[in-house]
Amino acid sequence: VLDVVMMGRYGALGWLKRPGASERDAALDALDKVGMKSFAERQISQLSGGQQQRVFLARALVQDAQLYFMDEPFQGVDATTERAIVMLLQELRSAGKTVVVVHHDLQTVPEYFDWVTMLNVRRIACGPVGDVFTDENLRKAYGGKVAFLSADDAVKNGKH
Repeated sequence: VLDVVMMGRYGALGWLKRPGASERDAALDALDKVGMKSFAERQISQLSGGQQQRVFLARALVQDAQLYFMDEPFQGVDATTERAIVMLLQELRSAGKTVVVVHHDLQTVPEYFDWVTMLNVRRIACGPVGDVFTDENLRKAYGGKVAFLSADDAVKNGKH
């Protein structure tokens, strides 16, 4: 696992240079941020899918990039890990990094993200979540095949 994360440092090392103590420390720190430090000496194949996802996130973090592009980073992880990843993404944003996430769980979009681009073959809408994450744009994105249920509305209407 530690070697997988240290691969994220190879680009900064240059040709034929071996990772040293600083790369190891950076990799261990990244593993700690994703809650996987205790797995550092294990083989990646011994981990669950969610654990592997966190290791790959640590590999991305150790690169210290300005832009992170993540395809479904919450896939295959439990709720606790998902919250930890969200907090990590928010820390990256607070540090001035750009994080682009492919995400399909509509329920969590307003809570997790501040900006959204909605696609369906073409761009449907792009902008702050509060402005573009609307029923109308969701219908456009899903070809009109979407129903909206609200617990608040059900309670107000006595349909609980």
